[in-house]
Amino acid sequence: MNYARFITATSAARKPSSIRVMTEILSNAPKSVISLATGAPNPSTFPFKTAVVTVENGKPIQFNEQMMKRALQYSQSAGIPELLSWLKQLQVKLHNPPTIHYAPSQGQMDMCVTCGSQEGLCKVFEMIVNPGDNILVNEPVYSGTIHALQPLGCNMINVSSDEHGIIPDSLRETLSRWKPEDSKDPEKNSPKFLYTVPNGNNPAGNSLTAERKREIYELARKYDFLIIEDDPYYFMQFNKPWAPTFLSMDVDGRVIRADSFSKVLSSGLRIGFITGPKPLIERIVLHIQVSTMQTSTFAQLLVSHLLHQWGEEGFLAHVDRVIDFYREQRDALLAAADKWLSGLAEWQVPTAGMFLWVKIKGIHDVRKLIEEKAFKKEIFMLPGCGFYLDSSAPCPYFRASFSSASPEQMDLAFQRLAQLIKESL
Repeated sequence: MNYARFITATSAARKPSSIRVMTEILSNAPKSVISLATGAPNPSTFPFKTAVVTVENGKPIQFNEQMMKRALQYSQSAGIPELLSWLKQLQVKLHNPPTIHYAPSQGQMDMCVTCGSQEGLCKVFEMIVNPGDNILVNEPVYSGTIHALQPLGCNMINVSSDEHGIIPDSLRETLSRWKPEDSKDPEKNSPKFLYTVPNGNNPAGNSLTAERKREIYELARKYDFLIIEDDPYYFMQFNKPWAPTFLSMDVDGRVIRADSFSKVLSSGLRIGFITGPKPLIERIVLHIQVSTMQTSTFAQLLVSHLLHQWGEEGFLAHVDRVIDFYREQRDALLAAADKWLSGLAEWQVPTAGMFLWVKIKGIHDVRKLIEEKAFKKEIFMLPGCGFYLDSSAPCPYFRASFSSASPEQMDLAFQRLAQLIKESL
């Protein structure tokens, strides 16, 4: 892989921060070293001294004074070593990427911890996207991604999808505007990457099948584009066995994968992780060095202690409990939809995630209904227009989350909505 062709001039110009490099060196230095190097504040001046965090299905996590000093201090930009090593073992267990033993320059699998997967994705986009670049997405698209990409000035090309995600034939047709060899000629502007949420796509709730992923990966090889596999709902898949990931198929080192603990451990701790070819992960870390500098050491240590205490089996057992909870929540919202919205709307059963994507029949644009009328009845949902590249176009869809409301509240919400739809028709 010629990674240089994917990197913007801004990203290529980044150099390692000498201070951040010294932080890395000092973290591995013997205690006998006398450091006058970094501007790390003296932790004895910090007001926080110890902490105890109680854990469901586990022992309390205790930070004594010594651990607390580390938790409140600067740490490595790529992530603290014990969390990174645990995460690498997890990725090998779950995905077994073919690139694990590749040479670093050939796309060897590497990882970094980010402030949630959203920060990692923003840094990926800023590493790759120049104004005018062509990139591939499948509508409806997570609105956070649209808002991250649009200011970068790229051309987002929509590839059609259905209840099983991106349709490979549609991707093939879109790519037919170019020849495979056009990727070697910057003037031809062939697509740089495909961005997709393969499991529980937010907002549509659909998931790519293994067969489609294989077809898409082969097209990526043929036309030499990257795949950005944004998979925050990987640990919220309702049906087993889980389909293999793009990362598990990645013989070339062309997949950048974003994972998140937000849905299964905590959304506020902001712990995500990016997995991909080492030459690109190193560029992301250089960007972290001069922006956030690192993900919170406290948050990383807290999560690392928990994961080491649980082990992989304990973590995956917790994931199963989370899935069971959200499956019941999904089924409650589907029951409310069947009860009140049958005949008025249509939807597909979500295979992962926390959203139901609903199309109201007979109403060309539901924005006013959802944003104004439903608000007045104290039911909050999101109109679907925000998940399309042209958010001003009429849209008959809305997104309903089943993460937090009780079954009784879901039932009442859709009862009220049904009445509003009837009044609007």
